[in-house]
Amino acid sequence: MSAAMQNAWSVQARFAIYYAPARASGWWDAGSIWLARDAESDTSLDPHDAPALSQPLAQLTTSPRRYGWHGTLVAPFHLAEHVTVADLLDVSESWAQTQMPFALPVEAATLGDFVALRPATPSGEEQMRALAADALRTFTPLRVAPSRADIAKRMEAPLTERQRELLVEWGYPYVLDEFRFHMTVSNSLDNAADRAAIVEWWHREAQRLGPLTIDGAAIFVEPAPGEPFMLWQRLAFTAQEGQENA
Repeated sequence: MSAAMQNAWSVQARFAIYYAPARASGWWDAGSIWLARDAESDTSLDPHDAPALSQPLAQLTTSPRRYGWHGTLVAPFHLAEHVTVADLLDVSESWAQTQMPFALPVEAATLGDFVALRPATPSGEEQMRALAADALRTFTPLRVAPSRADIAKRMEAPLTERQRELLVEWGYPYVLDEFRFHMTVSNSLDNAADRAAIVEWWHREAQRLGPLTIDGAAIFVEPAPGEPFMLWQRLAFTAQEGQENA
């Protein structure tokens, strides 16, 4: 993304710290083609050969398509006053240098009424939770604090007491011990047969592609409310054994 595009971002732009598979990987291709969009080049792709579904695949993936192929580490946020895009990039690159790559076996599953990939083992779940917690603590000082109105609106959702505590403290209820890493591959779907078919399709893909390589994160940008998120900067994890979080 050019400097001119960065300068064109308004104060309404939101940024997010996401995991995204490496561009040259089979995982990036598989997810981007499934969603019919490459979030890094911001181009449309021909939809994947899909399982038999009640509707065309493109109609069942509109929500994850807007966000791009990713797994959330830090949910979208506005930059705090006096924090610049250059500040965000500097902090992001420094943080990434403290992270060590690892492999993450994943599986497809129904989460509520949508389908996503998630860690296949408890140890993988804990590794992703620790990574997201470290990112949360690093990037919170750069974010606009949620308003009382924002907090009150989120409080209307069915939350546990712990999630309410996290919402008040961090502005989001699904962080730290409540964080569950996932990579969404469908809208919310009422049709159980569609959910089952998508789970089975991604089960085979996960077997074919093998574990995800968690070797970096990325800064995604929503230039204006409702616009598609774009992958702006990739952040390579470069720490060696014994150096992570040093």
